[in-house]
Amino acid sequence: MASVSGLSACIITLNEADRIEACLRSVSFCDEIVVVDAHSSDDTRARAAALGARVIERDWPGYRSQKQFAVDAAHHDWVLCVDADEMVSAQLRGEIEALRSRGFAGAAGWSVPRITDYFGRFLRHGNAYPDRLVRLFDRRCGGWSGYEIHENTRVAGHVGRLRGYLEHYSYRTLSDHQARMQRYADLMAQAMYERGRRCGLLPVLLNPQWRFVRGYLLRLGFLDGWRGLVFALIESNYVRRKYLGLYMRSRGLPG
Repeated sequence: MASVSGLSACIITLNEADRIEACLRSVSFCDEIVVVDAHSSDDTRARAAALGARVIERDWPGYRSQKQFAVDAAHHDWVLCVDADEMVSAQLRGEIEALRSRGFAGAAGWSVPRITDYFGRFLRHGNAYPDRLVRLFDRRCGGWSGYEIHENTRVAGHVGRLRGYLEHYSYRTLSDHQARMQRYADLMAQAMYERGRRCGLLPVLLNPQWRFVRGYLLRLGFLDGWRGLVFALIESNYVRRKYLGLYMRSRGLPG
């Protein structure tokens, strides 16, 4: 019989005082909680410490690098990576605890479906669902990779699939969603340019239309009502801004 494995929850934060407590309570079953904070000006660190997290304050190097630092700082090899605006559902917690009791045998990592709350209701269609991500893994087999923005995990070995949701409470308001997508688009355009990507006008014109059609029509985003429409429109505009920024940089112009 496999022995029980230790598990560390790894979270990065910046001014998440209004959400960090719910996030931490949802991962309280882990053997350790590591919070890496990028000098929050609110009381994020104090609230995290009060709930038993080991808090590390660190300059901001980018999403990928900060998340990898948190993984490296963990005391256990098996890590559960959760964002401050996410919560582990009861079903997902039960699945993870069952895996831990068996030493996480059978896989190097596990993917989980993420479901996004959008103005009081979860989106269950479109490009936002199911947003399956590898968030539970053995750090000896992988870690965070890709761009600093829209980072992802890479694991060498078999990846299992869990069914319980990781609940995502990302956008506080419509303007918050729009501002965040604008910031992400600018960061992504710069990251793509620095890695040698270039583009003409066609991606600027066509890629946003395809993103909208794929999410709203082909993936049935319209079934989420007005929420699905608003989400698809903002997502399409994100793609337009990203490729427009890359197009401008490709011509030596300011992004």
